[in-house]
Amino acid sequence: MRIGLYGGTFDPVHYGHLVLAEQCREQCRLDEVWFIPAGHPPHKTDQQISPVACRVDMVQMAIAGHPQFRVDLRETKRAGLNYTVDTLAEIAGERPGHSLHLLIGADSLRDLPTWREPERILELAEIVAVNRPGVAGSVLETLKPLLNSHALSRIRELTIPGCDISSRDLRRRVHDGQSVRYLMPRAVECYVEERGLYQAQMTNDK
Repeated sequence: MRIGLYGGTFDPVHYGHLVLAEQCREQCRLDEVWFIPAGHPPHKTDQQISPVACRVDMVQMAIAGHPQFRVDLRETKRAGLNYTVDTLAEIAGERPGHSLHLLIGADSLRDLPTWREPERILELAEIVAVNRPGVAGSVLETLKPLLNSHALSRIRELTIPGCDISSRDLRRRVHDGQSVRYLMPRAVECYVEERGLYQAQMTNDK
């Protein structure tokens, strides 16, 4: 089985996330795409993020009805900081013989050498990096001096339809009383409104 693994805070989940997942599923011929909400992401320790239960609810609403999408909760249940290499090692141990594909944006690929054990990550999974607004050209060229040739061969760059939406912008729009209609699934929009998410004063929101 070919499994796409898509991690993130999903705070909130939006159509950009869903387009990325669906395009990767189709173009990479994935059997399933697992959305993996982060519990305690190491790169956001200085930011306030919504409760895990809310973020999980929103993802479940967003992917409802897609037979090849599912939510994996392992990172929300793990104590301490969550590192991608640990999650991949865990899944690889549970699913021997399956082909794992880590779905990320080109901006995240650019930062890959700063992640914990990047070459181990590339032993466990192929990375599928999709184009993102503000990231021009191939990121692979910039990684050549930093990763060995085998690791580089495990990275695939993918072009998908542009969808310039960010969770940070959506949080600010909600906070400022601006419309988010058609930027996220309607069920998620209603959930955000009903729960009063993103209404409080925003600090350290990068």
